[in-house]
Amino acid sequence: MGRIAIMNSNAMAPEPALPSPRKLAVACLTSLVVALVLLVTAVLPVEYGLDPLGTGRMLGLLREAPVDAAAVDIPQGDQGLTPSLRGDVALYGGLYRTDAVEFVIEPYDYLEFKYRLEQGAAMLFSWAADGTLIHEFHGDPDANPQDVRSYDKSDKSMANGSFVAPVTGIHGWFWENPGNTPITLRLASSGFYAEAVEFRSDKSRNRRDVSPAPMPASTQSPASAQSGE
Repeated sequence: MGRIAIMNSNAMAPEPALPSPRKLAVACLTSLVVALVLLVTAVLPVEYGLDPLGTGRMLGLLREAPVDAAAVDIPQGDQGLTPSLRGDVALYGGLYRTDAVEFVIEPYDYLEFKYRLEQGAAMLFSWAADGTLIHEFHGDPDANPQDVRSYDKSDKSMANGSFVAPVTGIHGWFWENPGNTPITLRLASSGFYAEAVEFRSDKSRNRRDVSPAPMPASTQSPASAQSGE
């Protein structure tokens, strides 16, 4: 009899109640509303720089788009910086230059720094930062600044290399600080360029001429050279 009672008890156990269609609809609608709020307030400002409600800027999430290089007034001109090939040697009519700069990139900020190079012109570079940066080495051709050419894109804290410009334009680096502390970056370069341009996230643009490297001292005085001594 006891066994029969147990079996009857199991048979009479009520089945779990399923949520009503109304409750399912409310839950789905709530999830959709939450997803849309997150999309508009967080995803669009951070990933795409879009802020339709202004919440991204208010919360400090808005990521400014990189400066459009096409809108920058950068003087152009060969200045003897296009190489003339002589077999395996590239000769230049312009002067060789060296440059050294230091930047402090604030948290969640970025900057771009580029040199103007004629097609085929060469440059050596070395940069190092005291933290890992989002980084891209790229170029904006004069013929079509929107046709950005990416040469190296990876997170890193330093790079050393050489570069020969495939097209005439401005070529250089995009660095972004993904952390919450400032990062100091130092760049040294040398090559056949005459000017550099810096783009900041506040839309400021700073162009400057790069001075020629010091010429080697002559072994003869001008007077001795003229007299043939």
